Amino acid sequence: MQTPRNRLSRLPRVLARALARVQARAQARARARAQACAQARAQRGMTLLEIMIVLAILALVMGLLVGPKVMKMFGEAKVDTTKIKLKKYAYEAYPSWSAAHPDKACPGNITELNEYTNDKDSNDSWSRPIKMMCGANLPAGARGIALSSAGEDGKDGTEDDLKSWE
Repeated sequence: MQTPRNRLSRLPRVLARALARVQARAQARARARAQACAQARAQRGMTLLEIMIVLAILALVMGLLVGPKVMKMFGEAKVDTTKIKLKKYAYEAYPSWSAAHPDKACPGNITELNEYTNDKDSNDSWSRPIKMMCGANLPAGARGIALSSAGEDGKDGTEDDLKSWE
């Protein structure tokens, strides 16, 4: 039979065991929390600031390395487009116009050739008018009609001039 005294003598042992169980549970929870934090840190992505810094660096590289090459290509494209337009007027539009107007040697102006090119714009790629020469003022080497553009600098007689007969 248990007396109150026996019960009291057992109390510290029961409390010690209960305390040990509570501490073990707390340690297990702490370990689980630490593992969850470690996994969260391992799965964490880049912050917005880090992404913006990377984008700024890429934009800087593109602007310094790629930008000048692209602008040079745009300039070359304007030259190529104007050369094609001059050849189209000289070798496609003028023969068609000449067949339609056998009584005339030269068109009055370049806009008369526009209906044979499917183009209403008789300017070069720099929005300057294309010059037409025909008849007596035809340059050497040209046949039928000669067309020229002043080129990128807009001045006649410079090395960047574009001509249909060259």
